[in-house]
Amino acid sequence: MKTEQIYHGLKELAEKLNITVSEKNLLNAGLKVKSGLCRVKEKQIFVMDKNKSINKKVKILANCLSAMPLEEVYIVPAIRETLEKFKSKKEGEKTE
Repeated sequence: MKTEQIYHGLKELAEKLNITVSEKNLLNAGLKVKSGLCRVKEKQIFVMDKNKSINKKVKILANCLSAMPLEEVYIVPAIRETLEKFKSKKEGEKTE
């Protein structure tokens, strides 16, 4: 799969988990702001810096989603592989 397709698949997975992915220009925020998951009035929103490269967007979103409970959700194999890569990287960091 192309990187753009993986990113689109990750966004679809987030929607299945009731997480809205919103791309914003964080350079104009006036504060030092990073992409990430937040909760607003009981709704989960993942704010993504739209100025990031597609590779960084995949890394940031996959890193977040790999920590979610995904057992009950169908995930396209290529997206699952991407999530597994990030999950195993996290586990490797914990053991070192």
